[in-house]
Amino acid sequence: MKIFCIDIHKENYKKIKKLNYIPVGLGNEKFDENWVRDNTGDNISYKNPYYGEYTFHYWFWKNELKDIKENEWIGFCAYRRFWANRKDCNEIKSQNDFFSKIPLEWKNYNVIIGQNIYLDWKFSKFIKHGLKSFIINPKYIFKKNRNIKLHFDSFHGYGNLDKAIELLNKEDKEDFRNFTTTRNFYNRSSMFFCSSKEIMDRYYKTVFTWMSKCEEVFGFENESYGLKRIYGFLIERFQSYWFQKYTKPLVWPIIFHDITSNKLL
Repeated sequence: MKIFCIDIHKENYKKIKKLNYIPVGLGNEKFDENWVRDNTGDNISYKNPYYGEYTFHYWFWKNELKDIKENEWIGFCAYRRFWANRKDCNEIKSQNDFFSKIPLEWKNYNVIIGQNIYLDWKFSKFIKHGLKSFIINPKYIFKKNRNIKLHFDSFHGYGNLDKAIELLNKEDKEDFRNFTTTRNFYNRSSMFFCSSKEIMDRYYKTVFTWMSKCEEVFGFENESYGLKRIYGFLIERFQSYWFQKYTKPLVWPIIFHDITSNKLL
């Protein structure tokens, strides 16, 4: 098992190592040679302000995946979001609550994804950011009709999700569109575990081929957070859809816990 922990703070190195995770440094911080970086080999590190954690996923795909052993579990976490050590764990109170070994429950699975995150925003917040959607589709007044598409249109530019979906391959275009219009939740964070090189390669190839096409439409000029990070937000929704369509994933809890300010490690 290998777990890559993505961080932007170099002072967290010893804490990450104490968990037996592999420290990954992103951003402009000057990390020493002990950190894995996304700016070596074949990389898109310069796109980090737009892709977030997925510049490392690109680096992993292009430079590391080929050397991974078949059936070896590979996991990803971040300095503020960690996998729980047990399925019934919902809070990190000690080092024993951080993920440390493959559970028996994973025996019949090759993909692990985080729990659902529900987009149950207050009505006033949707009206403030997504008034156009409510005018065009009055059905959104009723909570049961709100979905991923409404949320994306409200906070990441009206119509941008549809533009991106039109650039998807034919195998995923309508299925992903249906995913975004029939659900108001997706699996939490850009994190997963996988024990199949073939699955990871297919997933990354699909994602980054799609993002290359999206870049031609959205570019890199937007400065507002919701638009600047549009690639990361698109991938986050798509990751949830793709693993559910093409694999049989097990849901496992992800816990928010910032190791930068805690004293557990």
